[in-house]
Amino acid sequence: STRKKGKASEHKDQLSRLKDKDPEFYKFLEENDRTLLNFDASDSSDEEDGLHIPPDTLEEASDEDEEERETVKRKRVHFIPVSLKMVEEWKKAAERRLTPKLFHEITQAFKASVATTRGDNGGADPSKFQITDAAVFNALVSFCVRDLFHCLQKLLLLKPPKTKQKMVLPSTSPLWSKLRLDIKAYLSCTIQLLSCLTEASVGAAVLQHVSSIVPYYLSFPKQCRALLKQAINLWSTGEETVRVLAFLVLNKICRYKKEVYLSPLLKQMYIAFVKNSRFTSPNVLPMINFMQRTLTEMYALDTHTSYQHAFIYIRQLAIHLRSAMTIKKKENFHSVYNWQYIHCLYFWCRVLSTIYPSEVMEPLIYPLTQVIIGCIKLVPTARFYPLRMHCIRALTLLSENTRTFIPVLPFILEVFQQVDFNKKPGRISAKPINFAVILKLSNANLQEKAFRDGLIEQLYDLTLEYLHCQAYSIGFPELVLPTVIQLKSFLKECKIANYCKPIRQLLEKLQENSAYIASRRQKATFGVASRESVEQWEKQVKEEGTPLTKYYTQWKKLREKEIQLEISGKERLEDLNFPEIKRKKQDESKEEDKKEFKDLFELDSDSDEENVGFPIKGKAKAKQASDDSSEASSKDYGEDDDEEEGKYEIEEDEEELEDDSDSDEESKEAARVSQGSQKQRSCTHGMSRSDLEQLAQGEEDIVEDLAFSDDD
Repeated sequence: STRKKGKASEHKDQLSRLKDKDPEFYKFLEENDRTLLNFDASDSSDEEDGLHIPPDTLEEASDEDEEERETVKRKRVHFIPVSLKMVEEWKKAAERRLTPKLFHEITQAFKASVATTRGDNGGADPSKFQITDAAVFNALVSFCVRDLFHCLQKLLLLKPPKTKQKMVLPSTSPLWSKLRLDIKAYLSCTIQLLSCLTEASVGAAVLQHVSSIVPYYLSFPKQCRALLKQAINLWSTGEETVRVLAFLVLNKICRYKKEVYLSPLLKQMYIAFVKNSRFTSPNVLPMINFMQRTLTEMYALDTHTSYQHAFIYIRQLAIHLRSAMTIKKKENFHSVYNWQYIHCLYFWCRVLSTIYPSEVMEPLIYPLTQVIIGCIKLVPTARFYPLRMHCIRALTLLSENTRTFIPVLPFILEVFQQVDFNKKPGRISAKPINFAVILKLSNANLQEKAFRDGLIEQLYDLTLEYLHCQAYSIGFPELVLPTVIQLKSFLKECKIANYCKPIRQLLEKLQENSAYIASRRQKATFGVASRESVEQWEKQVKEEGTPLTKYYTQWKKLREKEIQLEISGKERLEDLNFPEIKRKKQDESKEEDKKEFKDLFELDSDSDEENVGFPIKGKAKAKQASDDSSEASSKDYGEDDDEEEGKYEIEEDEEELEDDSDSDEESKEAARVSQGSQKQRSCTHGMSRSDLEQLAQGEEDIVEDLAFSDDD
């Protein structure tokens, strides 16, 4: 305190010196603020002492005190339970005339209803209302989703937009400032409700409501970003109707606020698409196709933004392929030969095909084509034929829609040279192979008849699909010549009628179309150098139609029906549980027979050993022969594991062996029944196989006679 006092007195001295140095300022202070001059040196220290004297004992704040405070706060908030009557009154009042106060009440009740779905009381800012009844919840949510915003629209007095391209934001209304916070709370609650709903029909209704109130979301950037995130999740994982409605919300937001939301949205949607296309099955495939088509539509909104994304992602695919080609390791091959990679290739082909003609996107056609061709050539073996088919389809799509010549036929014709269709199939399978949902075949599949049947069908489809889009080309006869030669060579070598029939039909159609184009172009008056005339000629031929295009349209309709029937047929086959025929081993069956007939025939250990003497030699030889044959067959077909069909092939030999074992048992029984067992045993050693069979037949007759006599 002495230090403080010293400072105060020092300050007083300074003020007195001020009288001499600046008399005018001192006079001003005397007139206006005399208290500043007449202060006591002890004032400062007293003030300081009064503020800084600590208490003798310090008190600690306990948890109990805090809890007490919280309970006091809770007591202040009295939750009002919402009833159906209240909801009805709100509804009638809103329809008559909605006021900001009434809207606030309804928003608070809606907030309370959403809080029940999350299992809390509304978080940091709880509502004053409480929803306890499911009927009240349904009535309130239904009212908000269906009618509330129609009433709000009338209250805000918004002008209708002049054109469909323009949108009038509700923030332009003079009443916006009064309703802004309540609308913001309502929009946040709607997003929470979307994330909690599990019932598809309810989710669809809420999404339809969200789609109608998109202008309100566009007024709040934070809520809009949260909505986009939730909508992407529903678009990629939801039920069919929910997916479509979620896409409509995404599309609507991006059309009106393209510059703000489109680029980040395209990135998030592409990542969601890749994540959800990891596995492919007949059930999942339609969803993947839906995501491809809708995402393509989003990329078509702005080509400049799309080019930046497409360039990065196609380059990424090329880098994966390059690493697989240079570092020939299993992981690198797997990074290319998987469903996600193949779906991405097909997706970018679809994007470039849809956006064409576009000067911005056109430069990406060549690098994408090179990546797909590199993918086919990476492992060009028979096991990966299904993957090759997917790549060929992607190239065909790109070639047809971008009017770019891509040499696809060599990759189709190569299969005719690599596979021996005359080779006898090693296995017969119950189900056909669905090439649409597989990327590679197992060694077992390659031995099946279904593999070659399916392969011929695929080659026919792919050749026809590619050549029908070139059917009106002025150079078709020259383009199709290698294919005609290859198909003729195949028909010459192939001896199986079922394979020759479709290929012969395809060859005839190609030759017919080739002859038609050749005859048409002979009448042409322009030269090869006149590009405009060639394009005009091709356009005219395309409009008139060629034999191949006419055939293709008919074939396509029939093929689609066939595919539908195949799918339904496969489902029926899957429902049927075919019984598996399992054969017992000889020793097992023999042991079971012994147990079964133990009471009837008491077998001595000596006689058992001696009786077993001769048949085991015969059986051992037969069993060894059957084992050898099964081993040889498994080596021929390249299969080591026991497959159902493999078991079925060996069963005939085993049946004979079991018949032999039965006859052996019967001969032993006959030996036991007769009186001179030793004498009979010596005879048995000398008996031939035919004598044994006769003996067995005779015994069966006796048993039958006895059975009839018993019945009589």
